[in-house]
Amino acid sequence: MLTPLSPEAKAWRLIAMIAIGLLILLALIETARVLLGTGLQRTASQPAMPPIGYKEVSFADLPGWEADRHSEALAPFLRSCQNLKTQVPSDPINSREALGLEVPVSLSGKVADWLLACATAENIQAAVDAEDDRAVRSFFEQYFRPILILHPAEDERNSPRLTAEGLFTGYFEPAYRASPVRTEEFPVPVLARPDDLVMVDLGAFRQEFASERIAGKVTNGRLVPYADHKKIIAAGVDAETLAWMNPNDLLFLQIQGSGKLLFDAGEMRVGYAAQNGHPYTAIGGPLIRSGAIPREQMSMQAIYNWLNTASLEEAAALRYVNESYVFFRRLDNLPAPELGPVGASGVQLTPGRSLAVDRRYHAMGAPVWIDLEGLDPETQDQRLVVAQDTGGAIKGPVRGDLFTGSGAAAADIAGRMRQSGQMYVLIPMAVAEQLEKRDGQAPTQ
Repeated sequence: MLTPLSPEAKAWRLIAMIAIGLLILLALIETARVLLGTGLQRTASQPAMPPIGYKEVSFADLPGWEADRHSEALAPFLRSCQNLKTQVPSDPINSREALGLEVPVSLSGKVADWLLACATAENIQAAVDAEDDRAVRSFFEQYFRPILILHPAEDERNSPRLTAEGLFTGYFEPAYRASPVRTEEFPVPVLARPDDLVMVDLGAFRQEFASERIAGKVTNGRLVPYADHKKIIAAGVDAETLAWMNPNDLLFLQIQGSGKLLFDAGEMRVGYAAQNGHPYTAIGGPLIRSGAIPREQMSMQAIYNWLNTASLEEAAALRYVNESYVFFRRLDNLPAPELGPVGASGVQLTPGRSLAVDRRYHAMGAPVWIDLEGLDPETQDQRLVVAQDTGGAIKGPVRGDLFTGSGAAAADIAGRMRQSGQMYVLIPMAVAEQLEKRDGQAPTQ
């Protein structure tokens, strides 16, 4: 005799059936998109471009490589290594990797491919002076190989090509005044993740959707989209209120993904817990298009100043352009209070050495060499960082968001960062050897 399913099992089976239905719908949409020729307009002679390319290089090719303080990147790299010790060696280190290449390759590899480098890094840290840059640089050169990451763009003739130039921005851990109770000055809640928010990893059902995730809630037996930013503020959701804030401050807290809430008595550190599933939309675009802020003057500070001088109705309308809404969790008793909040990789972020990336292309914990235009004219910002976080606006193979730290100085740097630059990912030798076997098959410049 069959055992009746529990209500919980029925609910999850229903969610799985809905997710599979969504996968089929997405596949049909993608097929229609290809057949109808949407996207880049190409002639018959123009080949379709993969979403990513790469070019194997040497450490001598990395601009400014020998001048960096490599020792400053060793500790954050080791913090990411700690996560590997609990994982299955044969598992992929990046289950969300979806490069979209015709020839199947991985730039991340398996957990086992990283273990030797992690073990050696521990020995290096224990055996050499904490500021011995030469020894640390030699370690990275011996156990990794750099690859230049490329992505598609269009030239002046609208012809698709692969380019190494991408966009790099900065983010920081802000500190905002808040209240434990609702007041006229602090009228909007900082919400914890609601119990009815359901996150669905579509990659668990179909490999081709490994990088796709959706969020919603079950209503009358159906998985439906979760409320958008405006509806959550207007109608609320069934979730714990962590604190109350000014609505403009809350928006920027959500954009940064973490921060410190300052009360009259004490403070609370909060970090990202979940998101409502709606896409992130930058609110600077409408201000540029309306002429409120010239493009060349656009910055985080300029947006913040506009919001604080606009009418309540105008400010709310601009905030609601971004339908995404972030829920938070308390970050109590972090192991290293001098470091930043916990990133998407599960480790605390290091100012100036932690980078947010797109997980479809990059593994958490991967060392990355960045070569950027400096904030000052005619300078370059070249340093070794570690991929340890993600972000709603961080989309694409050559797209990075540098964690600049906490406080006013970090906010100033992050607010001004919008630099063009290149990204070189350091891959373990085992992964590099696998790529070598496919020489001539993978896209290169």
